[in-house]
Amino acid sequence: MKSNVDIHVVLSTFEDMDDFHDDPDEASERLNFILHAIYDAADEDIETSRLEQILHHAWESWQQDAHLLEIEDDELLDWVDHALATWDDESNEESPE
Repeated sequence: MKSNVDIHVVLSTFEDMDDFHDDPDEASERLNFILHAIYDAADEDIETSRLEQILHHAWESWQQDAHLLEIEDDELLDWVDHALATWDDESNEESPE
């Protein structure tokens, strides 16, 4: 269930982005935009582990991405929609740490 996931535990901070981005504050805001978009778009009855895996995947995909600050909101939202629509638990065996 979506309500079992505390999105605030997953959100990034300046320190998380400092080693990878020239503007770590903005990079953190962008990553948090993605994480919130995933959480907001997820069905209320999504399995907790599935939502945690998708959030983990987003973190791993975007935290070090040098182009994060260059991508428009609508493109990020398209990525979120695609990730939620095509997520396959069997082929994404990543476990959140």
